[in-house]
Amino acid sequence: MSLSFANSIAAHSRARALVPLCVGACVYLFYLYLGDTRLQDSDTFWQVKIGQWILDHRAMPTTDLYSFTRTGAPWISTSWLSQVLFAWSHAQLDWAGPVILTAVAVAITVAIFVYLLDAQIEAPRAVLFAMLALLLSTHHVLARPHILALPVMVAWVGVLMAAADRKSAPSWSWLPLMALWANLHGGFVLGLALIGPISLEAIEHAGKGRRLALFTRWVLFGIGALAASCLTPYGWRTLLGATNILGLGELLSLIFEWMPANFSTFTPFEGALLGLIAFGYYRGLVLSAPRIFLILFLTWGALTHVRSIEAFAFLVPLVLAKPLGEMFPRTAPDPVDAGRWPARTVTALGALMIVAASWTSTSLYMGHHRFTFTTTHTPVAAVDLLEQRKVQRVFNAYQFGGYLISRDIPVFVDGRAELYGEKFVMDFFKATEGKKPELLPRLLDEYKIDATLLVADAPGPQILDQLKGWKRIYTDDIAVIHVRDHAGSATATPSK
Repeated sequence: MSLSFANSIAAHSRARALVPLCVGACVYLFYLYLGDTRLQDSDTFWQVKIGQWILDHRAMPTTDLYSFTRTGAPWISTSWLSQVLFAWSHAQLDWAGPVILTAVAVAITVAIFVYLLDAQIEAPRAVLFAMLALLLSTHHVLARPHILALPVMVAWVGVLMAAADRKSAPSWSWLPLMALWANLHGGFVLGLALIGPISLEAIEHAGKGRRLALFTRWVLFGIGALAASCLTPYGWRTLLGATNILGLGELLSLIFEWMPANFSTFTPFEGALLGLIAFGYYRGLVLSAPRIFLILFLTWGALTHVRSIEAFAFLVPLVLAKPLGEMFPRTAPDPVDAGRWPARTVTALGALMIVAASWTSTSLYMGHHRFTFTTTHTPVAAVDLLEQRKVQRVFNAYQFGGYLISRDIPVFVDGRAELYGEKFVMDFFKATEGKKPELLPRLLDEYKIDATLLVADAPGPQILDQLKGWKRIYTDDIAVIHVRDHAGSATATPSK
């Protein structure tokens, strides 16, 4: 009887591996169906363009290649591997490639997340946490490098927390995860920063005679992780490049993903914070000092920059997993006969069926659906006109920079804010948003601008309408073009 019961527990444990796979497959199909909404950030254009340049030249960019305001200035790509993957997928499947890649990355993230939580809490609760994490993160699930790094982030923190829960140090065999993360996205610095507080969790609960040895092992692991993060084509410069954007000061408050959280209207993030506080009070949740620090640190990051909300959403549950597991113990599985089919075989067959079903669904959906980029970031007709007029120097809106790069038109500015610097981009925003309109003619003259390409509903075009020496030649719902009066004698194109 005891042997049968042990076998049934083993079968139950192995069969649980299908839960993360099933949830991941559902998430993949969901984001595949919503694929067009993942193509709404103009930075995706230049990410693909840089990736294609790397593939074509078999080299890494070290200077700016795409603007006329910073041509030749030092610049490195801290997301080069993600950019190559996006470029390769785009070359194979057009925009369906980046969409599928994004959906796969989110699916793998959720599968790893559920698997890690399932080691501590019941599967239904793990799945619920996964759905809440997706709800909080969905605004930032875009076809961009940070999404390809998301599963690595979850796996890395999961490995560290699992080691802390065991009162031990992580194995050095996990260091390649950090190297992979450093090549995918600059967010790897978060993984380095979390080593310290997570190590304190392990050391605090270890026996007094083991603390010094355990501290030494964590320090060595941290040094190894720092070294692994430099295993990129740029070496130690990757660390510097990944942190450059944090020095942009006031500018960060104007770039949406770097803005602080806004509670003027109710958001899922606000609900999550209130729910976390309410749960802590209601259940009397008691946490160690390092876990409290981790939660406060992740909360501070999410409050400071909305782009950090997904880190809060996926990492806070990993920090809480063990305390929640102790608060809500698992129920023992029913002692049922495992049957003729070993659980390992059933799990493998189930996994193959899930992958096959997902692939078939993808093929069928792509057979009658063509993924396209959100039109508000693609001023196609306006750029066609600029090319017809052979304009050389275009003063473009910030959000149009990526699209212009994709059309091989040198830009005034684009999403690589760290390249241009705080003052340059702040002057640009102040000039085009009407905060300091007197800056606009100075910038146009200083950079010898031939034409402007600005957002239709922004103050910039209205300022240019009143500016002597400039005339509006094109308007549609997306963009407005102004040229100098002496830019040519061609008849103005009618507004649309």
